Amino acid sequence: MDNNFTGETHRPGRIEVICGSMFSGKTEELIRRLKRAEFARQKVEIFKPAIDTRYSDDEVVSHDRHSIPSTPVDSSSSILLLSSDIEVVGIDEAQFFDDGLVNVCNDLANRGVRVIVAGLDMDYKGIPFGPIPALCAVADEVTKVHAICVRCGSVAYASHRLVANSKRVMLGEQSEYEPLCRECYRKATEEEARLQAGNKQ
Repeated sequence: MDNNFTGETHRPGRIEVICGSMFSGKTEELIRRLKRAEFARQKVEIFKPAIDTRYSDDEVVSHDRHSIPSTPVDSSSSILLLSSDIEVVGIDEAQFFDDGLVNVCNDLANRGVRVIVAGLDMDYKGIPFGPIPALCAVADEVTKVHAICVRCGSVAYASHRLVANSKRVMLGEQSEYEPLCRECYRKATEEEARLQAGNKQ
C-alpha cells in the first residue's frame, strides 16, 4: 500500500474535531479526510443533522459543492446505533446535535473507531455553539480552520449574520452570513446595537 495511506489504516480510536467560522472550509476538510479513508478501503459512514437540507437531503456538501453520501439523523443516539462495524465515522454540522454527541463520540473512539467531527465553534453572537466546545476538550486532535474577513481581508474570527433573525439555529449561505475578523465583527455588532437602540426611541 502507498505510504501516504498506511497511517489511515492503522490509526487507533480517536476523535478529530474540525471547527471554525462559516466559509472556513470545515466540511471541505471533513470530506477530504473521509475520502482518504475510503481510498484506504476502510468502512466509512457519514452522518449529518436531518435539518440540514440546504444542498442535499442525503449528502454532505461543502460550499464549494464537493460532496459525499451521508445519512441524515435526528439525534446523536442514532449515530451510535448505525455505526456497528464501521471504522471511520464522519459527522458534519455537529453544532446542531444534542449534547449527547460528546458521549457518542467517546464511546465510538473507545471502541477503536476514528471519529471526525466538523462544526461551527461559535454562533452568530460569538457564543460557543452546542457540543463543539466539549468535543474540543475531549478530542485527540483539534483543527481550527479560518475563513477570510470579507471586509478587510484578515483572518476571520466569527460568522456575522446579515439578516434580522434572532433564532440561534438558522441554516444559511453567503446571503445570510459573512465571515468577519474580530475587529470588523466588533464594529458590525456595535453598529447594529446602535441602530436597534435608535429604532426603539
